[in-house]
Amino acid sequence: MVWTLWISLGAGLAGLGVVIGAFGAHALKSRLPEEALTLVEIGVRYQMYHAFALIAVGLVATRVEGTLIKVAGLSFAGGIVIFSGSLYLLATTGARWLGMSAPIGGVAFIVGWVCLALSVR
Repeated sequence: MVWTLWISLGAGLAGLGVVIGAFGAHALKSRLPEEALTLVEIGVRYQMYHAFALIAVGLVATRVEGTLIKVAGLSFAGGIVIFSGSLYLLATTGARWLGMSAPIGGVAFIVGWVCLALSVR
């Protein structure tokens, strides 16, 4: 029942996205410059999109089995950690080198979407 993992993980990451978004909008607003707040907002936006994509993976996995659907789930989850996580850390620490990680997460998102599309063919 791997589909339950994807749905639970997606729902949990969506909930965490709401928490991070609220934290950024309220607690960090007076502490971070506008540019850093924009990074948090972008990270939350992509986290939410791909948390919903994980839920979709779970729903598809109730009908489809195979490597592609698993890779889709792993790619979305990894993409959230790498893309959104690097933006959150960049915004809060100012460590510019973290911005170089975001494209890797973006590629993971693309791989996830391609694998999801191919898994239902």
